[in-house]
Amino acid sequence: MTSGTRTPSVLHVTQPVDGGVARVVADLARGQQAAGIRVVVACPPSGALPGLVREAGCEHIAWHATRSPGPTVPRETHRLAAIVDRVRPDVVHAHSAKAGLAARLAVRGRTPTVFQPHAWSFEAVTGAGARAALKWERFATRWTSRLVCVSRAEHRTGTAHGIEPPWTLVPNGVDLHRFCPGPPAGTAAALTSATRPLVVCVGRLCRQKGQDVLVDAWREVVREVPDARLVLVGDGPDGARLRAAAPASVSFAGPVADPVPWYRAARLLVLPSRWEGMALAPLEAMACGSPVVVTDVAGARESLPPGLAEAGLVPPQDAHALARALVALLRAPERLTALGLEAHQHAHAHHDVRRTVAAMADVYGDVLGQQSTAHREPITT
Repeated sequence: MTSGTRTPSVLHVTQPVDGGVARVVADLARGQQAAGIRVVVACPPSGALPGLVREAGCEHIAWHATRSPGPTVPRETHRLAAIVDRVRPDVVHAHSAKAGLAARLAVRGRTPTVFQPHAWSFEAVTGAGARAALKWERFATRWTSRLVCVSRAEHRTGTAHGIEPPWTLVPNGVDLHRFCPGPPAGTAAALTSATRPLVVCVGRLCRQKGQDVLVDAWREVVREVPDARLVLVGDGPDGARLRAAAPASVSFAGPVADPVPWYRAARLLVLPSRWEGMALAPLEAMACGSPVVVTDVAGARESLPPGLAEAGLVPPQDAHALARALVALLRAPERLTALGLEAHQHAHAHHDVRRTVAAMADVYGDVLGQQSTAHREPITT
């Protein structure tokens, strides 16, 4: 990536400051800063992300923005335009729907703009909201230098709905030094037992992640595997409702700064999402040696090794199918061990964050050099 003789710069813009999107931004910022790129991250001042950005040696600028679109968008866009004028980046990289909306309205093509949806906004809503989101995404392609998709399925969904800017596939990656096998610790270790299998779900407690379906399925699981224990790690708008509905064998860990102990403690990681681009939690769990059960939404099938694609994929919003998959694996501890090893090897071979950082540098180089707009695969080093 080059831009004249001065140090190239990128402005990452994101509204989520916790969860998977925030971890993707933090990993990119850390890797790009280490590669000599000047990195600035504009995001709300709360949550974990600002601290992670500063720890990486990057600049954080507070951008006050709500999670959902609404009457605050003009003010948020004006604030972001002022940040862009101040930073004067070579590339603006917008993550998820709100930042993609505000950044493209603020920049309007005057600076090369990369948009990474991390799952399409029109999948998160229905009715008029979905129609408005789709209309915007089609319109905003004129201000999108490059669309970065984390899975082929995410790209297929976009093109099927008439969203066709130049695009590049860059699958999510994880830090393999941090996410690796090891002994569990803390509360997670206390719940680990050879006779009471521990199933863990890491994710925001919200409709997208499907914990309501998991709680429904869990009643069937404990009828078949009475000693099984489920822990939901995270917080969110559905927390109170899930706590009221969950049976006694379900625990709530709340938000955690580091999910690694939970991945290491889990006999099995489950994520029953209704939609995704490519979920990060299963990749992190696999890197830690934990097998996973996930719903067959965008990015899931592409992110799994063959054994887990056969045993660990279930239809979304199907509590009975989810329960059957969990029970079958919990009753086969030797198979779980083998699948955990396969998962670990797969994560190392295909989801190293260093490949993600290098591939994104290629994207920036393309948009700055105004090279071919054809689809290009990520690097394979």
